[in-house]
Amino acid sequence: MSTDFAGTLLGDTIAAVVPRDAAAERNARERLDRMTKPPGSLGVLEDVAAQLAGIAGSCPAPLPAPATVGVFAGDHGVHAQGVTPWPQEVTRQMVANILAGGAVVNAFAAELGAEVVVVDVGVAATLDPAPGLYDRKVRRGTADLADGPAMTVEEARQAVESGIEIATRMATAAGCLVTGDMGIANTTPSAALVCAFTGATPAAATGRGTGVDDATLARKVEAVARAVSRVPARPATPAAALAVLAELGGLEHAALAGFVLGAAAARVPVLLDGAIAGSAALVAAALCPAALDYALAGHASAEPGHALALEFLDLRPLLGLDLRLGEGTGALLALPLVASAARALRDVATFDSAGVTEKG
Repeated sequence: MSTDFAGTLLGDTIAAVVPRDAAAERNARERLDRMTKPPGSLGVLEDVAAQLAGIAGSCPAPLPAPATVGVFAGDHGVHAQGVTPWPQEVTRQMVANILAGGAVVNAFAAELGAEVVVVDVGVAATLDPAPGLYDRKVRRGTADLADGPAMTVEEARQAVESGIEIATRMATAAGCLVTGDMGIANTTPSAALVCAFTGATPAAATGRGTGVDDATLARKVEAVARAVSRVPARPATPAAALAVLAELGGLEHAALAGFVLGAAAARVPVLLDGAIAGSAALVAAALCPAALDYALAGHASAEPGHALALEFLDLRPLLGLDLRLGEGTGALLALPLVASAARALRDVATFDSAGVTEKG
């Protein structure tokens, strides 16, 4: 383990992360091959089932239920560059909407029996206390990443540790953690992080976000390019990764990276949403590569940078629906697939136990 963060929650969490249990995964694959179906016939779901067994250290793995969605919210100084037509106050308004149960993430979560919590790590407004809201505000939005560091390294670490703390808290009762996000202009820092951690160009990694026009997209690409020019490509150490996060990222990206780390340390699967989660997962992987053993990619976002992040992380998305909403919506839609994989591994009979003749 790196000593870069010795004596901190971040350092302790990294030290607590261990790779998945290889023996449990082997047992899962052996059971999958003995189940009453042709070997490999469940395709990717067999990989998911084996991964869940490795995460839990047992075969079969427990069902990934109940699920909790952590929606991490923050604002972004790069909004001043005109990278989105949406006003910044929409972040606060949408947080209120989620807390009131009126967002898409609430509808999807209700259908699946999942809990939704909101974590304020950087909204540029004072939020009134409310059920389901965790106040972990580090600062009132980041600085403009196009002109200089988005935050200090200490602020980045504080946000990461907020995500760790929330994941640790939720993992005591949840069988699966789901990433969510809310923050106007947050696809701009996502694109910058993808460029820095994968080596992609700003033009390749930057998308239209909420559906911006060509002029706005050009401003967005320019902002990303200016920011990425200040950092080394593919930071090689955890300390360098945290420095890049501070330079380019959002507070919700930092907290989501911590959320992934905290889930891994608690040995609970974490289901990743779209572009924001993908860029945060790049940070988590740079801080602690073994943490990605515990992550599953819920879907492939329409944002181009997300596909680049997933390819770099070698994560296969379970769904491809051209979603670009965020909030955790795409990950929630994939949750039944993850649960079905676990249930099949647990409940489906083997040829021997069912008295079914195997092929000759």
